[in-house]
Amino acid sequence: MQTETPDRILRIKTVLARTGLSRSTMYRKMDNGTFPRSIKISTRCAGWRASAIAEWMKNPMFYTTDDHPAS
Repeated sequence: MQTETPDRILRIKTVLARTGLSRSTMYRKMDNGTFPRSIKISTRCAGWRASAIAEWMKNPMFYTTDDHPAS
């Protein structure tokens, strides 16, 4: 029996540390569709799916959100 591990939600400091991007570069890439979009966690809180960040890190130069639909 295989259990599915839940996808973790990463906060901005963790995302920036893992990717090595600056905050402004990350948001610019999100606007251009070359970085995963954040998801709303609560009224004033957003995060990124760990799986989406891992997918981006596999090939950051050629990542597009068109190729990776939001789930």
